[in-house]
Amino acid sequence: MHRKHLQEIPSSSSNVSASFSWDRDSSKTSEFVSGMGASVLRMDKIGNENTPQDVLSSSLCPPQKRQKVKEKDFLIVRRPRLFTESESGTSWGALPDELLLAIFSYLPLHDLLKTSLVCKRWHCLSFDDSLWQSLDLTGRNLLPGVIGQLLPAGVTIFRCPRSCIGNPLFKTSKPLRVQYMDLSNCTVSVADLQSILCLCDKLQNLSLEGLVLSDDIMESIAQNPSLLRLNLSGCSGFSAEALELMLSYCSALEELNLSWCDFTATHVKAAVNNLTSKVSQLNLSGYRQNLQMPDVKTLVERCPRLVHLDLSDSVMLKSECFQYFRQLPFLQHLCLSRCYQISPAALVELGEIPTLKTLQVFGIVTDSSLQVLREALPEVKINCSYFTSIARPTIGSKKNHEIWGIKCRLMLRNPNNV
Repeated sequence: MHRKHLQEIPSSSSNVSASFSWDRDSSKTSEFVSGMGASVLRMDKIGNENTPQDVLSSSLCPPQKRQKVKEKDFLIVRRPRLFTESESGTSWGALPDELLLAIFSYLPLHDLLKTSLVCKRWHCLSFDDSLWQSLDLTGRNLLPGVIGQLLPAGVTIFRCPRSCIGNPLFKTSKPLRVQYMDLSNCTVSVADLQSILCLCDKLQNLSLEGLVLSDDIMESIAQNPSLLRLNLSGCSGFSAEALELMLSYCSALEELNLSWCDFTATHVKAAVNNLTSKVSQLNLSGYRQNLQMPDVKTLVERCPRLVHLDLSDSVMLKSECFQYFRQLPFLQHLCLSRCYQISPAALVELGEIPTLKTLQVFGIVTDSSLQVLREALPEVKINCSYFTSIARPTIGSKKNHEIWGIKCRLMLRNPNNV
């Protein structure tokens, strides 16, 4: 890849900006594929053989340590045979598109990208919609133009947390097909994020955890009426009015995580007052003095189907709020950790909720009184989990590559396995 297209990975507080012009049939194809981690295929003078030149581009995977080779050690490599015909005499060019697509469907991402460089026909087939339904680019440095080329290829499930995303540079204004998207903790500018989300109107699950947003981004989220799960934990940069607008349009939401956002008391009231009755899992933790007792009453009235509720770190809550929890006929999981005005002795009253299965009260109950509480509430598991998983796409260790229980077919190999 030419040096002019390489760019230093910015910090989380900086913006990503670069220029990249690409066309499927242009000379930029090799640069794009190299940026995605595939080796570039080149033709010899006769034009009848393809030879990989580089294994991986340094923009996606760290370079492997080169092994020292003694001067007297030689390795004789035989040039690969030309596979234009099989032993039966059938030409690769004679194979129907359906058969080639069936073969390509077994290729990993690296090899599929290499295949796109063989010829124009294979290039078109390798970007067929049926091959790009699920894509995982976790933790990568994605050069400008990469997102703009891949997402329109038919991606419906896109997992890309902890990545550095350059300008998408979309060549089309058509809406994307993406339904599941995880961009949690990415390094991406607000403008580039908006250019992605403004083309999304079919989202069902979305996670933008830890990102700086804007009112325009919230309006783009609002154009997804089928949105079921939304994770905005730790987000900032949008007004209470934009939050209210988004919640009023996304009326199908079932799981919502608004924990630890940069919220004022106005934001909290806008969230509580616009929740719908379909919400069954809600995380409003981290609002200390901004979440008041009247807010709890309102959200219980608006969300009678709550099964999982997390109000941790709300220091203004008292045991009087238990009367509202008892009005929730389906409540199974309740988190009240570090709600310091709730006395440990009052927690026994939560045993009156017949559906309650788990209770997280870290910071309220000491180790000495924890056993007493467990004996008083034998049917409830107490302090069994430090974190809630409400609307989060990936649960468990970093080795878990699933996104809301779905494993992506196309993913870049681990650099250690290359």
